[in-house]
Amino acid sequence: MADKFYGTGRRKSSIARVYVKPGKGNITINKRDIDEYFGLETLKVVVRQPLVATNTFDKYDVIVMVHGGGTTGQAGAIRHGLSRALIKADAEFRPVLKKAGFLTRDPRMKERKKYGLKAARRAPQFSKR
Repeated sequence: MADKFYGTGRRKSSIARVYVKPGKGNITINKRDIDEYFGLETLKVVVRQPLVATNTFDKYDVIVMVHGGGTTGQAGAIRHGLSRALIKADAEFRPVLKKAGFLTRDPRMKERKKYGLKAARRAPQFSKR
């Protein structure tokens, strides 16, 4: 049995490299504790979702290196990578994670700005005169 399992997660422009190893349930993100890295409780919940779904939140230590994007995108990328890593650790987790939708790469991206507009769809203010 390997000592570390790896999974890559992506969301918007964030990329997370996630390593899972047997342990006590510590989550380290960019060499910082999860509580220190994410301020919002909802983002911490998003990151922990795959562990809660598979009932393994105290069985594995999670080490994450994440870059790009904002906090929400990074949390989503970590969730995606963690789910992939857990499948490598134990293939029996696959149906549970797939049903929860954690294995699907979220394809939604920021829409590009168009010329003549102020943003992707935001038009300049209209004035009759």
